[in-house]
Amino acid sequence: MASLSDLIEKMLKEMMEAGDGAIEINRNELAQQMNCAPSQITYVLTTRFTNGQGYYIESRRGGGGSIRIRQLQALYPGRSYLMHLINALEELSEISQHEAQVTLNNCQAYQDMDEIVTKVMWAAVSDRALQQISAKERDRARLSILKNMLLALAFEEA
Repeated sequence: MASLSDLIEKMLKEMMEAGDGAIEINRNELAQQMNCAPSQITYVLTTRFTNGQGYYIESRRGGGGSIRIRQLQALYPGRSYLMHLINALEELSEISQHEAQVTLNNCQAYQDMDEIVTKVMWAAVSDRALQQISAKERDRARLSILKNMLLALAFEEA
């Protein structure tokens, strides 16, 4: 017997297929429809629709609040290090300048990006680029920027 989480996942994926790889839902309405708590919807979204699994989720506040889910397509399916890295970054809440530099150098070493892309990405996540952000928030902002750039490199919208 399928669990409630499995049923919610299946329903969302069916909706995405019908919606050409993207849907916009209201979490509370979907919870009512599935006869569950809104937190159950959140759980499914955060565990089964991650960036590393090929999904991008945007939350919109106001007007009842909606969630937009887009399915992404791998641009370079053979780039296993890049996919591993995106999954690993999902577990972090911040990344230091040094860790970001090592990460980007590894991407280049595994031939997941060339020298020019590495330099551009490094310029975007360096302390110099983020100097207007408080030191306390800089590593969090750096992680967000790095994850989004890697996702843009690895995926395209369906």
